[in-house]
Amino acid sequence: MAERGKNGGNDDNNLSVIAQGTCLVALDEDDGGRLVGFVLAEAQFPEDIEKHRIEAETSRQNGFGRIRVILFKVEREANIFERFGISKVLYSKVTCVDASMRGKGIGSRLAAALMDVGRSKGFPAMLAHCTSFFSARQKQALGMQCIYSLAYADYKDDQGRPIFTPAEPNTMLRVMAIKL
Repeated sequence: MAERGKNGGNDDNNLSVIAQGTCLVALDEDDGGRLVGFVLAEAQFPEDIEKHRIEAETSRQNGFGRIRVILFKVEREANIFERFGISKVLYSKVTCVDASMRGKGIGSRLAAALMDVGRSKGFPAMLAHCTSFFSARQKQALGMQCIYSLAYADYKDDQGRPIFTPAEPNTMLRVMAIKL
C-alpha cells in the first residue's frame, strides 16, 4: 500500500493512473535525464461521475477535499459525455513542469503528445480542468475549447465567502476539451 503523504492519500490512485499507460514524462537529456515535467492522465467513463460524487461528499474539508468538491461540480456541470455523445474521455489530470524549465514549451509539448497518446488509444476526446489562466491559455493554443467555466469569486462557502482566492489573472476554473 502506498504511503499517505501531503496529497491527502491519493498515492494509490496516482499509481493506478500511471498503470493505464496514459501518463508522460519530460526529461532533460542535457542534464543527465533529469525529470523536468510530467502529465498524469487517465481514462474516464460516465460511471466514474458517481464515484467522484461520493469522493467529493465524503472528503475532509481540507484543501484537497475542497478541490475534490469543486472538480466534481465542474465535471457534472460540463457534462462532457452527453455534450460530445461519447462513452470515454482521456482526462489530463495533472501537468507539472519544473519551475526552472517553465516558459520553454514543455507543458505544451506534453499536452500535444498526450493528444497523440489519446488518439492512438482510441479516445474520442481529451479533457482538462484548468485551474489557472496560464494552463487554459496553453490548452487553447493547442486547439482545446472552453466548454465550461466557473469564476472563483462565484464559488462560495455557507457564509458567502469565496472558497478559493488565487492571485490575478487566475480568476476562474475552466474545463477545456478537444475531440481527438
